[in-house]
Amino acid sequence: MNINATLFAQMIVFGILIWVTMKFIWPPLKTAMDDRALRIAEGLSAAERAQAELKDADARVADEIKKARVQASEIIDKAQQQANLILDKAKADALLEAARQKAVAQAEIDGMVGKARESLRGQVAALAMQGAQKIIQREINPDTHKALLDQLVAEI
Repeated sequence: MNINATLFAQMIVFGILIWVTMKFIWPPLKTAMDDRALRIAEGLSAAERAQAELKDADARVADEIKKARVQASEIIDKAQQQANLILDKAKADALLEAARQKAVAQAEIDGMVGKARESLRGQVAALAMQGAQKIIQREINPDTHKALLDQLVAEI
C-alpha cells in the first residue's frame, strides 16, 4: 500500500467522521450545552435576585426593628408619665390627708386646751377661795359670792 492512498483514505474517513459528528453528535451536544448555559445563567440571575431581596428584607427588618424600638420607647415614656401622674396624685392625696389629720388633731388639742383652762380656772377659783378663807378667817359661801368668783375666773 501506498502512503498517499492510506493518507487519502484516512482523510476521507476523517471527513466522514467529521460529517457524522456534525450531523448526529454535535446538535444534541450543543443543545445540552446551551440548555446548561441557560440554566446556569438563570441560576445566577435568581441568585442575584435573591441577594437583592435579601438586602431589601434586611432593610425592612432594620426599619421594623427601628420602629419597634421607637414604639417601645414611646410606651416606656407613657408608662413613666402615668407613673409620675399616679405618684403626684398620691402625694397630693397624702398632703390633703395630712392636712385633714392635722386639722382634726389641732381641733382636739384646742378642745383639750379649753377643757384644761376650764379645769384650771375651777381649781384656781377653789384655791382662791381657800386662800381667801384663810386670810379672812371666815367661811365664804360660794353661792353668795358667785358673781365675784366668776369675775375672778374670767380674769385668770
